[in-house]
Amino acid sequence: MLCQSYTMIDEHSSKQTRRTRARWPFTRQRQVEISGPLICPPPYCWKCCNPATERPNVRGGHPHTSRALCSFQGSPHGLIDYNCNGPLVSTLPHSSFQSSSQSSGSYAAHNAKLNRRDGAGGWSPLVTDQEPWLQVDLREQMEVTAVATQGRYDSWDWVSSYVLLYSDTGRGWKQYRQEDGVGRFAGNVNSEAVVVNKLTHSIKTRFLRFVPFNWNPSGWMGLRVEVYGCAYKSYVADFDGRSSLLYRFNQKSMSTVKDVISLRFKSQQAEGVLLHGEGQRGDYITLELHRGRLDFYLNLDDSSSSGGKQRFSSSRRVAVTVGSLLDDQHWHTVLIERFNKQVNLSVDAHTHRFTTGGEGQSLEVDYEGNVTFQCSVPQLGACTFLSSSSSFLSVPSPTTSAAPGGFSVRFHFRTWNADGLLLSVPLSPDPQRLDLRLSDSRLLLTLQKSEVFTGCPTAECQRSTPAFQGCMQLIFINSQTMDLSHVQQGLLGNYNELQFHTCNIRDRCLPNLCEHGGRCSQTWSSFSCDCSGTGYSGATCHNSIYEASCEAYKLMGSSSGFYSIDPDGSGPLGPAQVYCNMTEERVWTVVPHNSTAPVTVQGSSVLKPHVMKLNYSTSTQQLQAIVEGSEHCQQEVVYNCRKSRLFNSKDGSPLSWWLDRSGERRSYWGGFLPGVQQCSCSLEENCADMNYFCNCDADREHGTLYIQANDSGVLSYKEHLPVTQMVIGDTNRTGAQAVLHVGPLRCYGDKTLWNAASFYQESSYLYFPTLQAELASDISFYFKTSSPSGVFLENLGLKHFIRVELSSPSMVTFSFDVGNGPAVLSWHYVRAERNVKEASLQVDQLPLRFREAPAEGYLRLRLSSQLFVGGTASQQRGFLGCIRTLVVNGVNFDLEERAKMTPGVSSGCPGYCSGSSSLCHNRGKCIEKSSGYICDCSQSAYGGTTCDQEVSVSFDRESSVTYTFQEPFSVMQTGNSPVSSVSTESLSRAREDITFSFSTTHTPAMLLTLSTFSQQYIAVILARNGSLQIWYHLKKSINPDVLSPSSSNLADGRLHRIRINRVSSNVYVQIDQDVHRKYTLSSDAELLLIRSLTLGKVIRQEVFSEEVRQAASRGFVGCLSSVQFNHVAPLKAALTNRGSSLVTIRGPLVQSNCGVLADSASHSMTDQGAANKGEMQNGNGTQKDLAVIAGVVTAVVFIAGCALAVVTRLLYQQRRAQRSIKEEHRHTMYTDYTPTETHLHPSVRDSMKEYYI
Repeated sequence: MLCQSYTMIDEHSSKQTRRTRARWPFTRQRQVEISGPLICPPPYCWKCCNPATERPNVRGGHPHTSRALCSFQGSPHGLIDYNCNGPLVSTLPHSSFQSSSQSSGSYAAHNAKLNRRDGAGGWSPLVTDQEPWLQVDLREQMEVTAVATQGRYDSWDWVSSYVLLYSDTGRGWKQYRQEDGVGRFAGNVNSEAVVVNKLTHSIKTRFLRFVPFNWNPSGWMGLRVEVYGCAYKSYVADFDGRSSLLYRFNQKSMSTVKDVISLRFKSQQAEGVLLHGEGQRGDYITLELHRGRLDFYLNLDDSSSSGGKQRFSSSRRVAVTVGSLLDDQHWHTVLIERFNKQVNLSVDAHTHRFTTGGEGQSLEVDYEGNVTFQCSVPQLGACTFLSSSSSFLSVPSPTTSAAPGGFSVRFHFRTWNADGLLLSVPLSPDPQRLDLRLSDSRLLLTLQKSEVFTGCPTAECQRSTPAFQGCMQLIFINSQTMDLSHVQQGLLGNYNELQFHTCNIRDRCLPNLCEHGGRCSQTWSSFSCDCSGTGYSGATCHNSIYEASCEAYKLMGSSSGFYSIDPDGSGPLGPAQVYCNMTEERVWTVVPHNSTAPVTVQGSSVLKPHVMKLNYSTSTQQLQAIVEGSEHCQQEVVYNCRKSRLFNSKDGSPLSWWLDRSGERRSYWGGFLPGVQQCSCSLEENCADMNYFCNCDADREHGTLYIQANDSGVLSYKEHLPVTQMVIGDTNRTGAQAVLHVGPLRCYGDKTLWNAASFYQESSYLYFPTLQAELASDISFYFKTSSPSGVFLENLGLKHFIRVELSSPSMVTFSFDVGNGPAVLSWHYVRAERNVKEASLQVDQLPLRFREAPAEGYLRLRLSSQLFVGGTASQQRGFLGCIRTLVVNGVNFDLEERAKMTPGVSSGCPGYCSGSSSLCHNRGKCIEKSSGYICDCSQSAYGGTTCDQEVSVSFDRESSVTYTFQEPFSVMQTGNSPVSSVSTESLSRAREDITFSFSTTHTPAMLLTLSTFSQQYIAVILARNGSLQIWYHLKKSINPDVLSPSSSNLADGRLHRIRINRVSSNVYVQIDQDVHRKYTLSSDAELLLIRSLTLGKVIRQEVFSEEVRQAASRGFVGCLSSVQFNHVAPLKAALTNRGSSLVTIRGPLVQSNCGVLADSASHSMTDQGAANKGEMQNGNGTQKDLAVIAGVVTAVVFIAGCALAVVTRLLYQQRRAQRSIKEEHRHTMYTDYTPTETHLHPSVRDSMKEYYI
């Protein structure tokens, strides 16, 4: 069965629309037939039906058990008045006006006509009236499009804001809410000006009630009103759950590709079928109420109708649920528009757009059903409890004589709150009470003295459960209806914080303002979003929890691995999982696909080619965002062929090709330029046969055998990547074969990370399209400036605006106005976000600052001007400085490109390193470049692009690394300039800073030794019990100081981090994450003439204490990592400065990861003297050379002792010269970079620090 209101049928044969007009001379429950399709201009034709026979697979069951009481309206007369704005009040009689009270006869309600001076010049209620209202009866149903108000003539009485209620009957009222759910209208600011409020959606009603909310505090309420609209005529049909209406058309069935159905209905029942139609091939359409919401079912696929057994199969049907609280006995408008598979379903101006499934595009149905009668008017007796703390309704308790059979109560209620007291009543004269309450969304009946509906009327009545907040109707006590009008007039009982004759409950989750699939839940006054499992966070699930690129993860210090990235941030695209390969040179984003293994192709031809489809781990839109946001992307194609050509055909058409991301055919091959049918060997001029542009096209043969060839290369034109299909069409000859392999998509670089612009004129700005920020917006960027104030960005509307500005040297302000008045949030250096629930500001890592949006305020921010960045449209208060990485709602703004064409603005932003020490870690130095930065790790014990990679080495018993200091005196200075050889003091007297990590299971062990030419030393050892000992021997005449910061066994195979810092005689030691321990030495002497620092076994005969000597001879077996002594990193020097005279390596030395030992060759190096320039020998040879060198040195000392000073001086100068030469060829981990000067306008180049917003 079907209830049709308006249908446009575009038949394939005639391609035209046919229109007829229906007449309505029907009586109740009489079925009729109407010839031809019923056509009524939308949206003025409304009807309804409930099925008279059982319909399978539709909620509501058999029509005789349906509970729906629904009324429908329709207008066959086509009353479309495009100028529906005529005055409706000015001609009304006095009887059309009513009010809650009036100050006197001259202040009566009928004097409240706009621009009239009758009586006292308007309506005013009594001062004692606590619930004033003015009511207008339009005499018949009208379409209302606007309302207007004035204050009382020539007075101080006016209403500054009010609520508008409407009703068909004058008893059951509904509050009008505007598009954002705002229920209050702006009123007057004086007594004479007329304020017109246009309704965002018109209402069809007879009665209007103006309820003042605020008024002139220096006067009183005064009101004159006008209503604008036009006449509205319609036919109605009333259904009791068993009646129905049948439409029967001339054709037995018809096929349509376009349908438009519109109707209006109201119902007090939550269940019932409104409309149903079905065809003979299984197509059907159904519209029904279910639990107060509207369910819509549509099936266009008739393939399941075979045999008639699956006529209502759900495999291909579309099921959509819209609306909420539709069983409130108020009119609701439904509009269904379908064109092929595209469907729009609108309920009360909320539209849901979707696409149908299946293969069918036409709807094949027989349309049936409808009747017309007058609408029944049920007496609901509703009231709304407004407050969860103070609302109550109290009526006298029933007496025993009045209710000898006992006590009964019955009512309907609706609420969003999980807790609330519904009913409290004494059961007898004894002190017993019956309580009915909601507890955690469940009804709880308990025995516990006048009867109380929700809340407590007196102070003595105390309840732990909050008062009921919601709507009640149809209240019966002992089977007698409670007349709420008597309660309202004070004739019965008592009440507080109630609204009568209205069920003013609102669904705050319609529409769902939670983004990215967040689940909405609500209370009476607010809603909340559950973002779990969405990949987003925030009040409305707006913010992505993932970084935008692998580059961002790298800056956070992450290592290679699988990560979820969100390339458009808070935009509509979801997160995508990729592999981030963090190499030394760059960070690669790797997106795999489903065909990574080589594929062998045989037997394909151009007419029947082999097609290999590549399905990636991300969507097409996500792939496009990743590619467009990267600096470079590539995809390798490996093609091995035997008698399988690529482009060598008779007519020149390609035999093989591939499809790009948009599905377009591409015939150039990997390694060549777009648009040319050639391979990489042609570009490199090394093809096997220069007569052809590809190796495979040569079809080379050797005797009777064809030679296998290869045409491989890298596709790197970003606009065409990634590859979505590979098509091979020439493997059908005898012996022909092709082996194809397509690599994953690989990209590096983040185009937006360093996209910047510099502003050096206050009047300059960049402009972009209008910011799309009606319901939510987030703005983030980096900035630096020396100016005390300036506007970062601004966007204006007719009344609304949004702005982020530097308002003082230490204050950033985020301000906006959506119609509730300006909201300003201030904090020091900020990140800004705004959504329908709140606005927030954040600066760097400081705590967020929030401001909640008004519960009943406007939601939509309507902007119309261009978005100005770095200034304003007035060219005042412009920003001076640099802005980079501007991201708004997940969209990256190309500042550099726009700056190229804007005077007063330049591309790029020098000074990336200013205020961004976190870019380079572990003492790394940030060096500026023209479009980014590099890290100088020469002063750090770590390596890598950002100085965050450990430098670790595994030792055995014979291993040692000795770092010889370049000058025979203290090198403790922190400055970079060398100390004069005649100096006797260092620039940082008596200061050492030692840090390193180690893991071992062997004791005793020598970890580190520092010795001087004056027989001073510092030794860090592990004692036999595994405890850490630190030996300081600073004066010959004093015994060494021994520090034991830990008695626990550190030789447990785990990695331990040690930091030792000495300032004068105070030593601070930290082990792992423990607190620093302080020790005081017996001497504050500094280390003079430092000779060497040794890790592991000590070969040189030093003047050590016995325990230290034992540990030195045993060496160290284990792993040492990230060793640093002041500005010296001996381990890194040993690995990166092979051949240096500063570093001596003995025994096997294996680079490691301190726990995961690398399989690398052992390195052996001889002690290199002044004449031995870096030649490596094995361990035995090293010992022999050492003995020979020692003998020669001894002989020279005895024979030419007088020349010792001269020789020493010559050797010293030669070593310095060698060091100067080797500095120029140092490994990248030790390179000294020279910054490139980038010019900036003098007013903003100095004293600038960068901040993240």
